[in-house]
Amino acid sequence: MSSKQETSDAMGNNKPTLVPKLRFPEFREAEGWKPVTLQKASVPVTERVGQRKLTPVSISAGVGFVPQAEKFGRDISGNQYQLYTLVRDGDFVFNKGNSLKFPQGCVYLLQGWGQVAAPNVFICFRLKDGYSNGFFQSCFEQNQHGNQLKKHITSGARSNGLLNISKETFFGVEIPTPSLPEQQKIADCLSSLDELITAQGRKVDALKTHKKGLMQQLFPCEGETQPRIRFPEFQHAEPWSSRTVGDMFRLINGFAFKPENWKSSGTPIIRIQNLNDPSAEFNYAKEPVPERNRIEPGNLLFAWSGTLGSSFGARIWNGPPGVLNQHIFKVLMDEQQISLPFSLLVLTRVEEDIAKQTHGFKASFVHVKKSDLIKIELPLPTLPEQQRIADCLTSLDDLITAQIQKLAALKTHKKGLMQQLFPTAEVVEA
Repeated sequence: MSSKQETSDAMGNNKPTLVPKLRFPEFREAEGWKPVTLQKASVPVTERVGQRKLTPVSISAGVGFVPQAEKFGRDISGNQYQLYTLVRDGDFVFNKGNSLKFPQGCVYLLQGWGQVAAPNVFICFRLKDGYSNGFFQSCFEQNQHGNQLKKHITSGARSNGLLNISKETFFGVEIPTPSLPEQQKIADCLSSLDELITAQGRKVDALKTHKKGLMQQLFPCEGETQPRIRFPEFQHAEPWSSRTVGDMFRLINGFAFKPENWKSSGTPIIRIQNLNDPSAEFNYAKEPVPERNRIEPGNLLFAWSGTLGSSFGARIWNGPPGVLNQHIFKVLMDEQQISLPFSLLVLTRVEEDIAKQTHGFKASFVHVKKSDLIKIELPLPTLPEQQRIADCLTSLDDLITAQIQKLAALKTHKKGLMQQLFPTAEVVEA
């Protein structure tokens, strides 16, 4: 069942009105939604920052407002700072940069910041009375603006990464809009769901932080041979020994596959994209493929080139049999001295050590040479103690996974609810 379109309203507006699939009981007999341009619903915000000392911000798709110092590692405003736009809580900002989530740019509402300084290439605006911030933010979250702007974009992003979208084009975007009480009802409903999602996200983060803290207690500190917390049966056991990564593991290089060595089917080439996203498409290798580079489900891998906290580091491969590209090591271990679950924990510690060297900046993109990696020293207990620690942390991982699944279910529920509460994208574009 698609959203219904109604005829023109009594005011003589010839544009069709719209009705979503799902409507709150008190609005089921109300008139349909009417397309309203952003030019009519808002006023531009153009006040300059001048001499005020405010936080320069950027906008990240899927995240929202982020201090420039956090996103870029430094404040990049420079001499342009005084020309930045003064944005207050309740104002919207449109970043014309394209991204995977918002190919035509993203719009976010500033909340809880007070006042900030936004680059003057962003388009800033404030809604007029009669229009709900929460309702419009949900429309922008659905990319209703992008669905209309894409027909105006005739080329890719410019050298500064921004799309060539004029203010006139942007403010010409139409948002199907009901009465203010219905806008507010929808906004309140989705806000309550957002609070549940936020609370669940905090629970996941708290569990991850707990695991990280527990690992710090279960592993010896640098220069020590005993952890701060040791299970009762090992409290009088021998100290942990110190081993290098090269002593504990054999790292097998991946293979450098050039595009001319790809084909449409055959042996999947495992790239870093495939480690991060199980749904990512594979490239396929022409035969013959070096046997030493082949991997199977359950193999331990280490991506030595990537972003800390994201694509860099160790994980167990759960995809199809394949062959590694050059940015990933296959990790082989001596099972007489170290188990597979504990190997994953040890290599996670390697990533933490490298993060310390980059001052813990999670967005750091790093390359680690094999010759440097194998020299890193880490403490190692006996196999029985390894298994005890791995079992403990695996139980915690299971709990974290369950909570992540619950978080994903809430997000899916919100997405489905929004599809019901708003007219469909096809009708919005009509």
